[in-house]
Amino acid sequence: MRKQLNAAVVGSVAGVPAANELCLASVELFGVDGAAVSVIYEGSSRGTFGSSSEASRRLDEYQFTFGEGPCLDAVATHEAVLVTDLDSSEERRWPAFAEAALDEGVRSVFALPIMISSVCVGALDLFRDTPGPLGKDELAGAAIAAQLASLTLLDLIANDASDSSPSSPNSDDVTSGDEDAFGLLADMDRIEVYQATGMLISQLDVGPAEALVRLRAHAIATNQTARQVAVAILERILMLERDDHDGINRSSR
Repeated sequence: MRKQLNAAVVGSVAGVPAANELCLASVELFGVDGAAVSVIYEGSSRGTFGSSSEASRRLDEYQFTFGEGPCLDAVATHEAVLVTDLDSSEERRWPAFAEAALDEGVRSVFALPIMISSVCVGALDLFRDTPGPLGKDELAGAAIAAQLASLTLLDLIANDASDSSPSSPNSDDVTSGDEDAFGLLADMDRIEVYQATGMLISQLDVGPAEALVRLRAHAIATNQTARQVAVAILERILMLERDDHDGINRSSR
């Protein structure tokens, strides 16, 4: 499954298109009927970053509308929320969301947190029209998809930090009023670190975890904070090299 999911992200235009393709691949691979990527900030749903269909987007928007739902709980707990039957008499967590989802024909929903470093920035929501759990392989695959969903958000950071022209979400792409996904991430603490991590992913051709490790390692080696190193990277004063253990080149302002 990892190969197919990775191909969906890598083979698409960075940002919202990649998130949409990841959702479509999730539907195909996990035996679900819909998928969406939610952006969450300060405990509230702020928008749908990607989806497999308009129906999935609408289901995700209900969580923003009602201020409750599995994706919010997944972000709050940093753990997967797995609901096998929304119509069960024992399922009482989200009355407004559950009623709206059931009206749409959804019986089970699964939300997996999306992490960037130690910060949970959203959730991958999977919807199914029939009750029942995800299989072991499907759940493992969904966890991989949630990891890859973080890359679609980091792509926006990397593109913005590199002064390129990212595929910017419009009002049809991110349903959060006049804020987009990058704007939400930009409000978070240590945003310079996340921006620099996004740049390093592209520059060093590494994954987000390794990029963050490289940034932190350089900060320790040079007795700086991670933020100081990140700012230097963003301002093009510092460049970490791919194949150098120390890995720095300094350029003048």
